[in-house]
Amino acid sequence: MRPRGGRVIKEDPHRINDKIRGVNEVRLIGDNVEQGIYSFQQAMKIADEQNLDLVEIAPTATPPVCRVIDYQKFLYAQKKKQKEAKANAKKMEVKEIRFGPQTDDHDYNFKLKHAIEFLKEGNKVKSYVFFRGRSIVFKEQGELLLARFAADLAEYGKPDNVPNLEGKRMILNFSPKSNK
Repeated sequence: MRPRGGRVIKEDPHRINDKIRGVNEVRLIGDNVEQGIYSFQQAMKIADEQNLDLVEIAPTATPPVCRVIDYQKFLYAQKKKQKEAKANAKKMEVKEIRFGPQTDDHDYNFKLKHAIEFLKEGNKVKSYVFFRGRSIVFKEQGELLLARFAADLAEYGKPDNVPNLEGKRMILNFSPKSNK
């Protein structure tokens, strides 16, 4: 059965009206309704009298909880809440920092300062040592560089994994430490 608005809804997240099956009793809630346990037929009659929909809110409860509401308004309110929650959620970016195996101290400190800023802003940091040509023979220098980087960032972020070599890159990811 269609909700009272007449529009067809794809993939209803809730069972409504006649789609509620296999239920003899329901716990009824809603505005202008005396809350309590009713037979399913009584609940449908109450919803019809108010020209509203009977929506199953908690199907796993015993007896299932149903609410007498306008289903379209209910869906609209849920979408609005989800949109607000999404807007308030913090967006996390992954910032990349690239080193060479023989990175100079000045360049290292410059990149370290940026990594600290990124972690303070709440972003993740992906640091990697890029080996060009035959510089792959300096893998140990890359590991030492990333270990030093991890030690210097210890109070701002924690490494997600151990440095691993993927092709010509040795990668180490950092997550910001929560300030709770």
